[in-house]
Amino acid sequence: MLEKLTRRMSVERLQAESLKRKDFHRVLTLWQLTAIGIGGIIGVGVFVLTGVVAATHAGPGVVLSFIAAGIASAAAALCYAEFSSMIPVTGSAYTYGYAVLGELAAWIIGWDLLLEYALVVAVVAIGWSGYVRALLDAAGIHLPDWAAEVEVGQVGHRFDVIAALVSLFIAALLTIRMETGARFNSFIVGIKLAGVLLVIIVGAFFIKPENWHPFLPFGFHGVLTGAAIVFFAVFGYDTLTTAAEEARDPQRDLPRAVLLSLAIAMVLYIGMSLVLTGMVPYQSLNNTAPVANAFKDLNLNLVMIIISIAAIAGITSVLFAFMLAAARIWFALGRDGLLPRWFAKPHPTFGTPYRPTIILGIGTALAAGIFPISEVAELVNIGTLSAFIVICASVVLLRWKQPGLQRQFRVPFVYVVALVGICACIALIAGLPVPTYERFVIWLVIGLVIYFLYGIRNSALAREGK
Repeated sequence: MLEKLTRRMSVERLQAESLKRKDFHRVLTLWQLTAIGIGGIIGVGVFVLTGVVAATHAGPGVVLSFIAAGIASAAAALCYAEFSSMIPVTGSAYTYGYAVLGELAAWIIGWDLLLEYALVVAVVAIGWSGYVRALLDAAGIHLPDWAAEVEVGQVGHRFDVIAALVSLFIAALLTIRMETGARFNSFIVGIKLAGVLLVIIVGAFFIKPENWHPFLPFGFHGVLTGAAIVFFAVFGYDTLTTAAEEARDPQRDLPRAVLLSLAIAMVLYIGMSLVLTGMVPYQSLNNTAPVANAFKDLNLNLVMIIISIAAIAGITSVLFAFMLAAARIWFALGRDGLLPRWFAKPHPTFGTPYRPTIILGIGTALAAGIFPISEVAELVNIGTLSAFIVICASVVLLRWKQPGLQRQFRVPFVYVVALVGICACIALIAGLPVPTYERFVIWLVIGLVIYFLYGIRNSALAREGK
C-alpha cells in the first residue's frame, strides 16, 4: 500500500511527455504569462488592503509590512521558478508534488488548490459586484433588492446577479481560444497598472511628510501583524505556472514571468503605501475604498473615477488568473487518472480545458450569487499556504535526490530561502481561525474518500502496474 501511495512520476518522464503532448495551443508569450501573474497578485489588495492595514495595524509603516510579506512570498516564488524551469507541465504545485513526494501527496495538494482557486473566483466575483454596483448607484442606476449583494442573516431571498454574470463571462472567455483570453487579460492588466501608476504619480504631488509621523504608531508588532494580513495580497503568481503547456517557451519564460510579476507588484505596492499614507492621515483610511476616497477628499474627482475603473479592471484580471488555474489543475487531475478522464478532453477547436472551465463557471456563479462573501472567504488561504510549504520543501528534496538534473533556473541559497518560505507559511497558517481548519479537514476527508475509491486504482501509474 505504501508503494502505491508514494509512486511518483519522474521529472524525466514529465519532461519527455511535455514535448509530446498537444492538448493545448502554445501561444502565450513572456508578457502574457507575466500579465497572468500580475493579474493574480494585484487586485483588491492594492486598492483596499493598503489603506485598511495602515489605519488599523501599521500606520505609515504598512510599507514595511509589504516588504516583510514580499520577502516571505519571494521565497516561495523562487522555488516555483526553479520547478517551472524543470517541469513545464500543466498542474503547477500538484505536478511538482507528484514528481517529488508521490501520488497521495500530489492528490491532496491538487484537491486543496482546486477548492482554493475556485473559492478565490467566487469571493472576488462578489467583490467585483460591489464595485460595479457602487458605480451604477453613482450613475443613478439602482438594481432591485432581490438582485443585490447577499448578506449574513438577511430576510428574504436574494441572488447577486452581477457576481454570477461575471463568473460566467470569465468562464466563456477561458473556453474560447487562449489567445483571445490572454489578449483581453493583458489589456485589463494594462488598465490596472496605469491606474496604480496614476495614483503614485499624481498622489506624490500631494504628499505631506508630517503624515508619516509617527511612522510606527502601533509599534513593530503592528508591522508584523500587518505583514500577516497583506501576505494574501502578494501571491497569485503561482497561477501562471498552471499554463505551462500553453507557453511558447515554458522553461525559459515561466521562471522569468514568476519573478517579474512579483517584482512589479512589489514595487507598485511599496509606492502605493508611501503615497497613500503621505497624502492623508492614516487614521482616515479605514474604509472600503481608501484610495478613491483619499483623492475624493482632495477634490480630485476625475482621478477618483479613473481609480474606480482601474480597480474593476484589476479585480477582473484576478478572476481570469484563478479560474484559469483551477481549470488546468482539474484537467491535470483528470489526465493523470486521479479524476475521470472525461475532464481531460480539450476542446477540439479551441484547445482549452472547456469541461472543467464550464463547470467552474457555473459553480462559482452559483456560490457568488447565493452566499455572503464572509462565508465563502474563510477557506481561501489555508490550501495556498500548504502548497507553498510543499513547493519549498520539495525543491530542497529534489536537490538532494537528483542534484544532477538540468535546471535552467536555480534558487540561490536554496536552504535558507526554502526555510524562510516554510516558516513564514507555517506562522500564517497558525494564525487562521479554528473554523477554517474544521472546514479544511472536511474537504480533505472528501478528497481522501475519492482518492481511495477511485484515484488509487485508476491513476495512470496504477494502470501501468506501478
